[in-house]
Parts: sequence; C-alpha cells; structure tokens
Amino acid sequence: MSSNAKKELIEAWRTNNRINLLLIDKIKNEGMKSTLSKRGGRGVAGEFAHMHNNRVWQVEKRAKDLAVGLQIFPTGAVPTKAALKKAMKASAVAIEELLVGILESAPKRRGFKKGIFTTLSYYVSHEAHHRGRILLTLKVSGQTLDKDTQYAIWGWDQM
Repeated sequence: MSSNAKKELIEAWRTNNRINLLLIDKIKNEGMKSTLSKRGGRGVAGEFAHMHNNRVWQVEKRAKDLAVGLQIFPTGAVPTKAALKKAMKASAVAIEELLVGILESAPKRRGFKKGIFTTLSYYVSHEAHHRGRILLTLKVSGQTLDKDTQYAIWGWDQM
C-alpha cells in the first residue's frame, strides 16, 4: 500500500475520533446524563463509555500490548466529559497503532480476516451507530444540538 493510502487510512480514523470528541464538547452536561432507557440502560455518557470500552476490547483481542494501561469504564458508569475525552484520546491512539501495525504486517497485530479496510470500517461503523443513538437520545430528551454541530458531524472534509 502506498504511503499516501496509509495516510488516508489513518486520517479517516482520526476524523472519526475528532467527531466523537466534538460531540462530547458540544453536548451539555445535562445531555450527557440523558437516557431513553426505562430499565437502567445506557444514557449518552454510557454510549461514549461503551465506544471507548469496545476499542479497548478490540485492542486486547488484536494487539494485547497496546491495551496496557487503557481504562475500562464499568457497566453503568456515567463518566464525566473530561474522563471520556481522556479515555477516548488514549484508545484512539491504540486503535491507530493497531491499524498501522496491521497495515505494516507487524507481529502480533491482526485485523479482520477480510483486511485492513474491513477492520477500519468496523470501528467507524460501530461508533457511527452509537453516535446515531446519542443524537436520537438527545433529540427525544429535548437536548438537541445546535445546527452547526449537527452538520459538522457530516463535514468530514472540514473535520
């Protein structure tokens, strides 16, 4: 793969993460506590915690050494925005290192059997799914984001 393709792959992952961090910044504290669950399921902060935890679980499975020192949020946790941003920045670096390792055929780095783009696609689509859940929760809870933020999550060329 060309060095340009490698840069593009990594930039796609970084853009995905910047969108998550933007949302964390733009959601009000009250919105972070919003939930649609009537049975104690995850709210907005829990969705971000789950996205981070999934990254860690994937790294543990695919490049165990990269997971060392990464925090896992306990089930039901409602982490602060600061804690989420710190954790997600750290897990984003681990995923990026995993992707580069897979791309460069580094030892003890493995992605999905269908290749690097399937691996990246899984991570991005998983997080996009949870961003959708977050946006729906905010809308139904009356915590709708401003229009600029709503459009920014689709402005991948600008992020």
